Amino acid sequence: MSLYDRIPDYLLGKFQLTSTVVFTVLFSLVLMLFSFPFSGNFWFELAISNAFAFTIAFFLLAVTVVACSKRIMYNTRGSFFLTYLQYIIWNFAEALIIASLYTVFTLAGQEYGILKPVPLGSEMIWLGALVYSTFCLGVPYVIAGLYFAVNDKNNTIRLLNFGNVVSDREPEFSEEKKITLTDNNGLVKLSVSLGNLLFIESDDNYIKVWYKTSVGELKQYMLRCRLKTVEDSFADSCLVRCHRKYIVNMSKVHLMTKDKNGYLLDLDEESVEPIPVSKTYEDTVLAQFNSR
Repeated sequence: MSLYDRIPDYLLGKFQLTSTVVFTVLFSLVLMLFSFPFSGNFWFELAISNAFAFTIAFFLLAVTVVACSKRIMYNTRGSFFLTYLQYIIWNFAEALIIASLYTVFTLAGQEYGILKPVPLGSEMIWLGALVYSTFCLGVPYVIAGLYFAVNDKNNTIRLLNFGNVVSDREPEFSEEKKITLTDNNGLVKLSVSLGNLLFIESDDNYIKVWYKTSVGELKQYMLRCRLKTVEDSFADSCLVRCHRKYIVNMSKVHLMTKDKNGYLLDLDEESVEPIPVSKTYEDTVLAQFNSR
């Protein structure tokens, strides 16, 4: 893994980012309550006073900074790819902003007589706040990232044959390869013949599996799972990632065309609209299509 590698998609999911913010808020609150009595650079107060109002205002503003940052990160996730280095810089920028806010609150509070004077210059106040805010954000971010990484690893989709699941046909003895999909809890939800699977569509933290039944009826099945997990699990099969929102069964691609926006995949199914191919995956899709 390199700092210039793209970060995993699971770090940018709505559930993951929301959980990270909540965990960070709780961690910072507990750390603040236990640590401020031992630091001369903190003016936080729990007793009802002007300093207490300053404490609440600062804490809420800091939470707003983190929440807005993660919201922007989520909303822009499809516009460009974040590398690990960019992700670290982005999160460190949050600490810089919060440290600056703390410095402004401290100096303003002292000037208006709301806070007790701190025997430090503004540079030292800011530096101390930067170290503290970096720790308050960094530790929960690392813990949350490791948790989601382990959880993602455990949710690997397996190629198995199960009978007691939703299936495209009645259980039978067959050598035909079947694709078995599990949800984020590792529970098998769908088993479908590879020859009947058309494509898989991403819908935030869910996926929609489009397939045909044994009688030719087009159906979709939705389950809580990430498209990246499907991509990793079937990397050496005919299931190919062609877009940030789509994985296509290349054996079902009837025609590959190109327009001003890029390539389109026409499936051997009239009711399915052509599926776009993004530039990121063009080479892989072309190689798979030409090798058939």
